[in-house]
Amino acid sequence: MPSNELNLHHLISMSDSRALFEHADFDKPRKEHGYCVDDVARALVVLERSNTQDPRARELIQLYFNFISEAQSPDGHFANRCNVLGRWTSPREMGDHWGRALWALGTIANRDPDRGLAKFALLKFDLSANHWTHHLRPMVYAGLGAIEILNSRPNHAPAEKLLRDATEAIQLPTDQQWPWPEERLSYGNAVIPELMMLAGHYFSEVKLIDEGITLLRWLIGVETAKDHFSVTPHNGWSRGETRPCFDQQSIEVAALVDACATAFDVTRNADWLTYIERGLAWFEGANDSSTQMYDPLTGAGFDGLTPSGRNENRGAESTLSYLSVVERSNAYLGVLR
Repeated sequence: MPSNELNLHHLISMSDSRALFEHADFDKPRKEHGYCVDDVARALVVLERSNTQDPRARELIQLYFNFISEAQSPDGHFANRCNVLGRWTSPREMGDHWGRALWALGTIANRDPDRGLAKFALLKFDLSANHWTHHLRPMVYAGLGAIEILNSRPNHAPAEKLLRDATEAIQLPTDQQWPWPEERLSYGNAVIPELMMLAGHYFSEVKLIDEGITLLRWLIGVETAKDHFSVTPHNGWSRGETRPCFDQQSIEVAALVDACATAFDVTRNADWLTYIERGLAWFEGANDSSTQMYDPLTGAGFDGLTPSGRNENRGAESTLSYLSVVERSNAYLGVLR
């Protein structure tokens, strides 16, 4: 159906008056597992990017922003998990959720039409942007938030420093047979070359752009079988291990699509758009199990691709990964097929 609107039915059904539930039992939220900043931050990025006119989306953005704000401590750390009673059940620390929260805050500050909300998000971004961690993934996610800030506020000092720190955290090996900066592929892998391209573009460092593009091409080669994506499974993958492997997660497809959209932005080479199409096709059934990985009636994404089909649960991460790919497809390919 040609449309620029996202199907938010399942996302809404997975949310209550506090936030977005993390897990689902088939299509029903598993309330006993509560909420997490990781997923709420993902949701904010998708909704802000979509520029949807659905009034329910505006309500979700405010709801999710309030949740992120409550998770942040005065020193700029974030708790990740909260139970249905509103009690935070994890410490405030510097995990992936810190990086994703900064990505979400940067996206709101850059894109939200409510400039009051955007200004508040910027203040909250600045509060957390002066931290640093040795772990690569949170730094890369935080760097994506920094880029969002810098897109509308060039030379913003906290964002610029965070972007430089995130970029320097990516240390490429000299082994051309395994050029990846980690010993093993894990999850959302394409965010790494994406950040390299974005940082190279912002800092006008052509070498960094080229390295990001080369690394993304290598990753696509590893995660392709014939004419479809065959992505890294939930427990990771390294050279010498069998392919295809399972359970495959939709977050990996969404990260590839994001990175290819960025590669197109940086190079204007239309070949990158074919990989956005390939990402959408993965959800439609062009995958290793020939299985549709979304529910067209509700906009839900299924939790994992298995050798014999799919995991029928429809949690927040999988749904947001699907919606992200739809949004990128709408933005770069014109309309949803």
